[in-house]
Amino acid sequence: MKKKIAKLLSIATLATLSMSCERVAPNYAGVLMENYGKNGKSDFNIVVGRVNTFAPGTELFQVPLFEQRGEFSEKVTLKSSDNTEFTARPTYSYKVIKDRAIDVVFDNKHIESDNLNDSTNFISSIEDNIIEPRIYDLIKEESRKHKTDELMADGGSLSFEKSLEDVIREEFKKRGFELLTFSAQLEFSEKVREKIDSRNEVNTNLSVLDQQIEEQKKRNQLEQLRAEQNKIRSSGIDEKLLMKEFIEKWDGKTPIYGKIPDIIKLEK
Repeated sequence: MKKKIAKLLSIATLATLSMSCERVAPNYAGVLMENYGKNGKSDFNIVVGRVNTFAPGTELFQVPLFEQRGEFSEKVTLKSSDNTEFTARPTYSYKVIKDRAIDVVFDNKHIESDNLNDSTNFISSIEDNIIEPRIYDLIKEESRKHKTDELMADGGSLSFEKSLEDVIREEFKKRGFELLTFSAQLEFSEKVREKIDSRNEVNTNLSVLDQQIEEQKKRNQLEQLRAEQNKIRSSGIDEKLLMKEFIEKWDGKTPIYGKIPDIIKLEK
C-alpha cells in the first residue's frame, strides 16, 4: 500500500513539474522573473528553451521580437495654436529592441492584465496603458506649436507628422522599443476648411491690393520727379545739382518707370 501511495505521489510530482515547465517560443525573448522581482533587475534573466517556473515567485514573460502594429480605437481631438479643433487617429508599428527585453518586462510588469505572461496580453496591455496615452500627450503638445493654416497648407500635415514622428521615436527608444512607422491621420471639419479657404482668399486680395498701392506710389513719385525736373529747368538750376539731389533721394533699388530723364542718366 505504501509503495502504491509513493508511486502515486511520484507521478503527481512529475505531472506538477511538467505543468510548471514552459518553452520559449521562436522569435520571442524569454524573460524569467525569480523571487517575485524583489531584488530589482538582478531577478530578471534572459532564458531559452524549456524553463522551470515551479518555484514560488517565478514567472516567464515571452516578449515578441517581431513587428507589432497598433491603431487608436477612436479619433482624438486636438487643438492648434490658434485654438482650432481637429482630429487624428494615429497608427503605428514597432518592435521590441532585443537587448532591451528585460527593461520592457521590468518597467511594465506592474500593468494589470488577466495574464501578463501571455505575450499577446502583455504587449496589448503596454499599448493600452503606456504607449497610446503617451502618444496622445505628445501629439497634443506638438499640435499646440502649429497654426491651422500651417497644418492645412501643402505639405503642412506631412511636416507636422515628421516632427511628431521624431519625438515619438525617441520616446519609444527610451522605453525599449524601435518605432518603425507612424501616421497621425489628421482630419479637419468642412467648416474649418471653408474658414481657411475664405481667409486665404481675403489674404490673396489684400496682397494684390498692396501691390497695386505700391505701384501707384512709385508712379506718383515718378510724376513728382518729372514735375521737379520741369520746375528746375524753367528756373535755370544746374542739372548736375539736380542729379546730386536725385541720387541722394533714390534708394538705388526702386525701379524707374518709363524713359529715364536726361538729368538722372549717369555719364559713363
